Amino acid sequence: MNESRKTGHLLTEKINPRTTHLDECSPLEVVELILQEDRAIIEAVHKQKNSIAKAVELVTDKLKLGGRLFFIGAGTSGRLGVIEAAECPPTFGTDASMIQGFIAGGREAIWQSIEGAEDSRTQAQGVLAEAGLSKDDVVVGIAASATTPFVEGGLLYAKNKGSGSVLVTCNPVDSPIAEVTIQLLVGPEVVVGSTRMKAGTVTKMVLNMITTASMVQLGKTYGNLMVDVRPKSAKLRDRAKRIVMHIAGVNEEKAGELLERSGWDVKASIVMELKSLSLDDAKELLENHNGFLREALK
Repeated sequence: MNESRKTGHLLTEKINPRTTHLDECSPLEVVELILQEDRAIIEAVHKQKNSIAKAVELVTDKLKLGGRLFFIGAGTSGRLGVIEAAECPPTFGTDASMIQGFIAGGREAIWQSIEGAEDSRTQAQGVLAEAGLSKDDVVVGIAASATTPFVEGGLLYAKNKGSGSVLVTCNPVDSPIAEVTIQLLVGPEVVVGSTRMKAGTVTKMVLNMITTASMVQLGKTYGNLMVDVRPKSAKLRDRAKRIVMHIAGVNEEKAGELLERSGWDVKASIVMELKSLSLDDAKELLENHNGFLREALK
């Protein structure tokens, strides 16, 4: 462990003067304090909208090349990256390898804290090297402090490999180590240093924006409908039916028939119905339009 690492100067480690009486508060008063502090989140995101859009453009460009998106982080930040990666396949039909999350300390650290894991500069490099990081990939480092050695090491490795790089942080950054830096300055936490609170919430919002906006740019939605959904549960199968019903203008029974014929491929089901095509021809039409349903239907 690096005992010389000092963090007291960081914005996220400072004492919040508005919550110094926290231990004297009733449950309602604690909730009200947290709500008051959380008001800073939207403004912090708004101030960084251009940087977030740049990150989306970078991610989209890399994914269009066949590259991958890697989230790296420690503690809460790492867990948020793992969650974001895990939620993309069912929502957008992405392959599990396209978007991946790595946390300092490995899989065990998802469920319990592994103290000191974040202090290694070489661990992320090793994980990314094992994943075969290339110039067509992009690494999003998540570090509330902006100084987490695990994240710094990973981003520097990405730079050396010619990969895209993004840093998502809740502290000011004087010397950027990534192509794009997103600085979400929500201020000191309700409980000093507990960055699972405001920092965690604002980070989750921005990760949602990065993945969602990137998937939209890749044709994973039609309007605001998730037409690449993987209907592997009863709830998602019901959603798939409703999407087909809405876009293709058919009843539930017909939607179910189309989905059964297509192997529960929502886009193909819609094209089959609206273009009067076979499954193979519908898939070919979609492929010719890079998976964009709106373009295929034109």
